[in-house]
Amino acid sequence: MCSCRASGGGLVQPGGSLNLSCAASRRTLSNYDMGWFRQAPEKEREFVAVITLNGVRYYADSAKGRFTIYKDNAKSTVYLQMNSLKPEDTAVYYCAVFMGGRDYYTGNYAYWGKGTLVTVSS
Repeated sequence: MCSCRASGGGLVQPGGSLNLSCAASRRTLSNYDMGWFRQAPEKEREFVAVITLNGVRYYADSAKGRFTIYKDNAKSTVYLQMNSLKPEDTAVYYCAVFMGGRDYYTGNYAYWGKGTLVTVSS
């Protein structure tokens, strides 16, 4: 069962980088695809990235080329490396477990935990 405890956020200047971590469990990472989401002020929560059990990665257009999702099963942790950050990346970031659906972008996710705030500002 995924605890989905996101951490690693903070204040960073435009163009900077952050690495977010999502603490889960060995069982969860061994059996489920894991995704990252974010919710910016006054906006709906949106999909950012997902990594499948087979290591296939999918990204939102806004994240493609700048963000990298990866996991370490031994540490029971999923990561989101964020580079070339922009002010529009400012949001609370969450991780969650993919439970199924038509696709990874619009499918169902569960086991939401406390998010971590990323603020990109000069």
